[in-house]
Amino acid sequence: MVKQTTLDSWLLQHFSDLLRKGALNVVKTGTPIVLYRNMIEEEEDSHEETVCTLTEGHVIVQVVTSGGVIVPSFQQQFVFTFDQFPDWLMKKSKDLLLQCVEFLEEQLK
Repeated sequence: MVKQTTLDSWLLQHFSDLLRKGALNVVKTGTPIVLYRNMIEEEEDSHEETVCTLTEGHVIVQVVTSGGVIVPSFQQQFVFTFDQFPDWLMKKSKDLLLQCVEFLEEQLK
């Protein structure tokens, strides 16, 4: 059990470091990085999705409704520091956290 805790701690720290490196890339390019997009609900021409974006100072998670005759709107918005986001995402979905780590490692080569 101790080894798992240590591995999780390392993963969270590694992800936090990747977020900081990604933020430097955002500053250089002037373009935020979309870490993930997940469709929550889809109905005819409209949909609701979660969009997670890395900016130069924060990670922003937004639930967006759009499509068809629906004017795009934000249903929820969460703003995290680079230290807060890994813990929040680990509690939400370890698979999603691993997906983000792999994505950033690929982007920052």
